[in-house]
Amino acid sequence: MVLALFSESLERALCAALQAHEGQFRKGGNTPYIVHPLHVAFLLARYGADDEVIQAGVLHDVVEDCDDWTLDRLRQEFGGRVASIVTELTEDKSRPWKERKQAAIDHAQDMSREAACVKACDKLHNLESLLAQLERASNPDAVWKRFRGGREATLDMDRELVGVLAPRVDSPLAEALRSAQASVEKLARN
Repeated sequence: MVLALFSESLERALCAALQAHEGQFRKGGNTPYIVHPLHVAFLLARYGADDEVIQAGVLHDVVEDCDDWTLDRLRQEFGGRVASIVTELTEDKSRPWKERKQAAIDHAQDMSREAACVKACDKLHNLESLLAQLERASNPDAVWKRFRGGREATLDMDRELVGVLAPRVDSPLAEALRSAQASVEKLARN
């Protein structure tokens, strides 16, 4: 018997995310966007998430960022639990940035543990990516200009979100999240 590293459902989620995010790129660079949901999935696996939570991690941005995906389609193709987690993570892009981010912070206090883990891994990868960009940048101010909220508002929102998420997830993930946030904060202040 051959032991599969990924379930068939997770492999389908990986393929769906790859197609959905085709042609999209990460903020401020030429890194294909799919790298982000893959990192979120790897982090979830590292911190012990189950298969459906990892699927939700891979698919966490498809409804929000991809025209062909709806929550109904997600539910049909990946089941109620995956769709429910993604629903908890999906922001209403029609709202202004600050309102949207504050709503995400407020919602993080009450979201399911599974959604909190996905959100924490999402934030961890975003913080690690930001840290890498700031460390490489000859002009860190140019990095901050890519963010709708600018440096101060972005730092404030990240600090508040990490403060809400860290107590809701297991200790190793909470420590990694706090450490990444502190590193970004320190670099931003220098």
